Amino acid sequence: CDFTPVLPAKPENISCVLYFGRSLTCTWSPEEETGDTNYTVRMTYSFGKSSCTNHTTKASHSFLRPCIVLPPDICTVEVEAQNGDGKVKSDITSWNLDHILKTEPPIILSVNPISNQMFQIWWKPLERLRLYHLRCTLRFRTVNSTHWTEVDFEDHDLVYNLTGLRAFTEYVIALRFRTSESRFWSNWSKEKTGMTMEEVPHILDLWRVLGPADVNGVRKVLLLWKKAKGAPVLERTLGYNIQYFPENSTNLTEINNVTKQRYELLLTGQAHCVSVTSFNSLGKSQEAILRIPAVHEETIQCIESMQAYLAEPLLVLEWESSIPEVDTWMVEWLPETTESKFSALSWESVSQVTNWTIEQEKLQPSICYNISVYPVLGQQVGQPYTVQAYAKEEGMLRGPETRVENIGLKTATIVWQEIPKNIRNGFINSYTVFYQAEGGKEFSKTVNSHVLQYDLESLTRRTSYTVWVVANTGAGGARGETINFRTSSISVLEIILLTSLVGGGLLLLSIFTGLCVPNLMIQFCHVHDLHDSGGRSSPKESENSGNTEDRALKPCSVPADLIDKLVVNFENFLEVVCTEEAKKGQESILGGETNEYVTSPSRPDCPLGESFKESPVLTEVAPGDIHNQCLGMTEETYTEFNEQPLSSDHSPEPEPLCEEQAPNPYLKNSVTTREFLVHGNIPEHSKREI
Repeated sequence: CDFTPVLPAKPENISCVLYFGRSLTCTWSPEEETGDTNYTVRMTYSFGKSSCTNHTTKASHSFLRPCIVLPPDICTVEVEAQNGDGKVKSDITSWNLDHILKTEPPIILSVNPISNQMFQIWWKPLERLRLYHLRCTLRFRTVNSTHWTEVDFEDHDLVYNLTGLRAFTEYVIALRFRTSESRFWSNWSKEKTGMTMEEVPHILDLWRVLGPADVNGVRKVLLLWKKAKGAPVLERTLGYNIQYFPENSTNLTEINNVTKQRYELLLTGQAHCVSVTSFNSLGKSQEAILRIPAVHEETIQCIESMQAYLAEPLLVLEWESSIPEVDTWMVEWLPETTESKFSALSWESVSQVTNWTIEQEKLQPSICYNISVYPVLGQQVGQPYTVQAYAKEEGMLRGPETRVENIGLKTATIVWQEIPKNIRNGFINSYTVFYQAEGGKEFSKTVNSHVLQYDLESLTRRTSYTVWVVANTGAGGARGETINFRTSSISVLEIILLTSLVGGGLLLLSIFTGLCVPNLMIQFCHVHDLHDSGGRSSPKESENSGNTEDRALKPCSVPADLIDKLVVNFENFLEVVCTEEAKKGQESILGGETNEYVTSPSRPDCPLGESFKESPVLTEVAPGDIHNQCLGMTEETYTEFNEQPLSSDHSPEPEPLCEEQAPNPYLKNSVTTREFLVHGNIPEHSKREI
């Protein structure tokens, strides 16, 4: 079979770098061979007078001692690749050593602040390069920054003055260089830090928090100061000096060497001027002056409206002013849950604009902040305008507490309590009332955040309902507890109407009874007395028989239970009549004679042996007509009748009949009864009439 040899790849792209005083390093391509390849590197130097050959298996090689070359010189490099199938040589390359010289990184000896804006930097190269013209690049940045600023310069004295710096600022500095003819820069030197000199302190931002005046007019005033927004720290402050005096007096008070950025004063109720300065080793700042108004002094009010809104990642505050001359504002913000305004207040000065922004990350989430803006005109501070804002709203911890009131047939009132601010975690923009009948469809109604109750209408009577209320914020809603109630079966109006009908009916019945029943009773008693007078009479009756007017019945007072008693007594009367008829039959058989007691339905019920004085009297009779009493008799008559002995000619047989009637059935009823004594000599027709 035929065999084709595979030669190694020809070395190309030869590149050489002269590391001053150390080595000459060359590289070529390809960097890797597919088979076993050996390289032979030949170098000539001293303008071709000397040569050096080395072998390697890699695609790079460094010529070390004794093959050391130094500029100025020109050398050549040739690479030969060889494997089992043959050899391949590269092209011969020529190198000017001044063009490929690379030095070690320089050393920064010192960074000295000359002023508040300049450093003097001393440095040197690691090699001895006094015969070379050097090109340098210096870079610097502040310690808290990642942005580098580079400066190029040519150096012969190995010293450089870096200017345009910021006072009292720490910088980080690094340096690199190359010879003027070389194309290779050294690596960056090790970083060196230095701080510029400080300045005289700048003027401060000054603010105050006014406390209420006591009974003596003395009030607490908390002074607060800090560097202006965006102003750099250009000095090392050693302390602060405070001066204050009443506005209409020259009595100056000084407080020196205050080390904190706040101080509490006790001032009287009159207006005061307060100034604060800071000082360092170079001097003191300008005075920051603020006027403290009198207790009852009216100050300017120029902010007409203000709003706060979120514009990720900022909280934005905007306001409108009615006084164009006011161009300085003081913004203060405070968590609403903070107990002491003196400890948690934050503030910031704003100029030339009518808006203010703050990063949301600098505020606590789900905390309501009171943000106030004060207009500042010269040294006078005006009335603030305050709004509330959340940097970030979150879900509420719980929903509203709910109850049901005024439950009717088809209506009910849902009432809920306002949720405390410390658990809202946002602004409540509305409430939604959900209600559902048992087994029915769910309904809802949304109301404004200031509404704390809602009237449900068009409900079904005698129906169970489920109700709950949801409080809605920008972060979502929180559902309150579910409550149940049942609508009424009958309304109050229906109860009143029914009661009126029943009461009216009873009233009409009472009126009808009062008009009709007493007349019937009087007629009955009158007829009964006529029967009694027809069967027996007394001498008085004979004498007064011509006086019909005296014999007429007269009406008497009617007891309250007369109607019931009349009905029951009438039934008892019929029973007595039947009993008396039976007695008459026995008397005819026995041929004896006895006293008869007939119960009148108009007589009050009195037990035996009790007085009749308590019995109500329905009618009055003539003084001489004791036998014609209709509704009662005196106690003497009752005793006389009960104690009258039986006649000797009466037969003893009726006695057992009387015992059979005991106990008297008429005494068992709590109904008024009356007894009549019927004489045995009364004609038979009179008895029958009774």
